[in-house]
Amino acid sequence: MLANFKALILSSGLAGMTAGQGLMILVSFFLMYLAIVKKYEPLLLLPIAFGALLTNLPLAGLMDGPSLVNGKPEPGGLLYYLYQGVELGIYPPLIFLGIGAMTDFGPLLANPKSILLGAAAQLGIFSALLGALALGFDLQAAGSIGIIGGADGPTAIFLTSRLKPELLGPIAIAAYSYMALIPFIQPPLMRLIVPKKERQIVMEQLRPVSQREKILFPIIVTVVGALLLPSAAPLLGSLMFGNLLRVSGVADRLAKTAENELINIITIFLGLSVGAKTSADQFLTAQTLGIILLGLAAFVFSTIGGLLFGRLMCKLSGGKINPLIGAAGVSAVPMAARVVQKVGAEEKPGNYLLMHAMGPNVAGVIGSAVAAGILLARLG
Repeated sequence: MLANFKALILSSGLAGMTAGQGLMILVSFFLMYLAIVKKYEPLLLLPIAFGALLTNLPLAGLMDGPSLVNGKPEPGGLLYYLYQGVELGIYPPLIFLGIGAMTDFGPLLANPKSILLGAAAQLGIFSALLGALALGFDLQAAGSIGIIGGADGPTAIFLTSRLKPELLGPIAIAAYSYMALIPFIQPPLMRLIVPKKERQIVMEQLRPVSQREKILFPIIVTVVGALLLPSAAPLLGSLMFGNLLRVSGVADRLAKTAENELINIITIFLGLSVGAKTSADQFLTAQTLGIILLGLAAFVFSTIGGLLFGRLMCKLSGGKINPLIGAAGVSAVPMAARVVQKVGAEEKPGNYLLMHAMGPNVAGVIGSAVAAGILLARLG
């Protein structure tokens, strides 16, 4: 009986567990804590954390591919098949479809100049790319790391799966972690870069936007964007199609499905799949620490780029634009815009900057997709 018990233990996952796997399981517990207790991006961080737990359970084989056993074909593990949606580039565009269905581009159309703030806030992408090259990363890895500065998780996943899939785990976790930390990272930068007098500027109310403008916008952006930068078409086209479903007024059922059931299902699959790429042998490397530090730098520089351009626009407009809205140029919708609103209201009670900040915020979504297209065209 003792011999049978010993044989059972030796054949279990406990006997096969390595120190690295044990550490990664603890990391997955920490990510679950951040998602559940701290509520940091829980909709995706929780699936990522559980995917990390599953892939690091020894002998479970959830990420194993199909194989031959005694001449007979054996199917792969569950996570292996779910991950095909990442590898084939299916999940991120579908996420963008849902985001488009949830997004109101009205503030951007009411103030088209705010698209420049969304472009300026992509500074961190190219700053981190140069930093990664300086640290010895190759071009594909540097491009994948740089996209963290766009503060757009699906874009980071899409580009990394194309350029450097082995870095998908740390890059996705860094991207979503820093998105969740926007309320802590951005306010100190706002107060450091923007003088108090400019932080107190009250902006004029935005003009009304017609339904015709809202309908034409996604169509024009898709055509122009895809013609100028075909590599951005999967993300940009999906984003704009989702938005067209929303604003057309004739496809409410499809719009509601895209922004609810579809995006929720894909978020579960995407999160588990990304978590599955955090196996101990891939995640516990010196590269991972470098990626996390460079990701923070990318995010900081993106915020700084938006704020500095906001100050320039403030000067050129004769003090009519509050530079704080430049911080919303990162594409974390709508969290970055809400942070701008909070800081602006603290500086001048009653100041309502939310809708003004939503312009550069949704422009940042377009900007990150375009930046990913540029990097994919040049490095892919």
